[in-house]
Amino acid sequence: MLELAGIIILGIIAQWVAWRLKLPAILPLILIGLLVGPIATLFTENGEKLIEPIWNGKKGLFPGEGLYYFVSLAISIILFEGGLTLKRSEIRNVGPVITKLITLGSITTFFAGAIAAHFIFGLSWQISFLFSALIIVTGPTVITPILRNIPLKKDISAILKWEGILIDPIGALAAVLVFEFISVGEGEAYTQTALIEFGKILLFGFTFGFTFAHGLAFAIKRNFIPHYLLNVVSLSVVLLVFVESDIFAHESGLLAVVVMGMVLGNMDLPNIKELLYFKESLSVLLISILFILLAANINISDLQLILNWKTAALFAVIVFVIRPLGVFLSSLGSNLKLNEKLFISWVGPRGIVAAGIASLFGSKLLSKGEPGAEYITPLVFMIVLGTVLLNATTARLFAKTVGVFLKKSEGILIVGASKVSRLIGEYLQKNKRHVVLIDNNQTNINKAKKLGLEAFSANIYSDSLTDNIELNDVGYLMALTGNSDINKFAINKFRKQFGENGSFRLVNTDEMNDPENNPKEGLFSHTDDFIKLMEATRKHPVIHEIDLKDTEHYEGLIEITKADQDIVPLFLKSPEGEIKIISSFSTEFNDVTEGYKLVYLGKIFDIEPEGA
Repeated sequence: MLELAGIIILGIIAQWVAWRLKLPAILPLILIGLLVGPIATLFTENGEKLIEPIWNGKKGLFPGEGLYYFVSLAISIILFEGGLTLKRSEIRNVGPVITKLITLGSITTFFAGAIAAHFIFGLSWQISFLFSALIIVTGPTVITPILRNIPLKKDISAILKWEGILIDPIGALAAVLVFEFISVGEGEAYTQTALIEFGKILLFGFTFGFTFAHGLAFAIKRNFIPHYLLNVVSLSVVLLVFVESDIFAHESGLLAVVVMGMVLGNMDLPNIKELLYFKESLSVLLISILFILLAANINISDLQLILNWKTAALFAVIVFVIRPLGVFLSSLGSNLKLNEKLFISWVGPRGIVAAGIASLFGSKLLSKGEPGAEYITPLVFMIVLGTVLLNATTARLFAKTVGVFLKKSEGILIVGASKVSRLIGEYLQKNKRHVVLIDNNQTNINKAKKLGLEAFSANIYSDSLTDNIELNDVGYLMALTGNSDINKFAINKFRKQFGENGSFRLVNTDEMNDPENNPKEGLFSHTDDFIKLMEATRKHPVIHEIDLKDTEHYEGLIEITKADQDIVPLFLKSPEGEIKIISSFSTEFNDVTEGYKLVYLGKIFDIEPEGA
């Protein structure tokens, strides 16, 4: 009981430390696991581990193969949660690159990694290919924390995120195929049986995942499941799919749960966000427990096996040769620039699936007496720990060095997806600005998506927005909801992360009637609140541009908008096309020259200011 409680407590502490230091949680988790596991044997009186994952006759948490059953079920839940986050709309511009990365890139890693392991460590071809299959996997749990604090173009972030999630089952399937090859034997049966097993994995994995996803969606839509049971029923269905698929085709459960998560994540389901939040929390707990257990399960003799120059050479080949080779081959003919390819090549940390399956298969092969099997677990853990440590400490610096680091985040996050927000979003997007709309009203989100805008349902009171790496290029925040309290909360909460270049909100009715207390973050005009803005949109749902002559001309037009409720000033557009947001102060621009344009919403100006 003390060991189990200790793992949970240490795991959550490691997660908190990672959050504070802005590091992937896998780093402190593995270090803690090694410390209470193999390293502890060096300083304890009886030479035993502080935490023993497998029962050894005197102490231990899991008897027999209990640890591996737990690892398998936990990984299935983690992969399902990853599948839920996949949205087809996110890969509109980079779909081909991602497809090649998880196919051509995986094949490159699979063969090149095996060749490197065989000739550097002298491992058999079977063990070398199993190792290379395991290091195909990257993972969102390690990529997301690394990228979260690096402002990048949306396309680069989306490529790395999608690769991390989609490649998990690819690497797992490749590892399963090689494991089956090794387990079955040599000769004709070797190839034929392995291919049959692989075919069964694909058939039952896709069938079970797709079928149960639609079954669960049907039950949710028809309200067959009460709200308070939704999360636990979904969890039980995930476990059922994993186990049942595995019964029909051994090791097909991982593919089944990923397919199930992807199908559900792209459906219009009520309460899908609640389900995702629940799975995220559960995944954090499971990852915390898993990494400590798996690292603690390594023995000191395993670490001594890889403490030599060969390990450093293999690591260097994987990071500096194989990864860039896969990325450059996968991005041939794409719109990615050289510096973007270099950065994607640099960021390739391995994650939980690689470590989990390595422990699973490595131990199974070791128990069967397979030569070289003792190298699988420590070598994969070395790649996981090394790549995470390298990327966590150098990704930001490397992004600046190769020039993909956005010096100024020009993206705009609009809180609220009402008609006026959609109208403004359309204009900004046409002027080549990355615009994202968020709202908790799914109808508004759907209308925005039909217009081709990037929009998603979000609760600003949760922390999900801060974890969204596709918003790393956002530097402007505009709160345009009809609720003044929500607007103020959004500004206060997200000002630092999403509003570094400017955070604005609509003034409320009280502020509109009291110009002396005009808020600094007031948006557009102190004479227009949400009601007036929506009324102007209802009468004249068009955004216009009018040429300006000088600052006096601009200020004169602003004065006209204050007296006319059907005209609302929005932006100032420079001759170079730069969009500047007008605040409720209205007169902060004193360098307006010929070539500038006033962007406004409402009816067409029919009055020129005096002296213009």
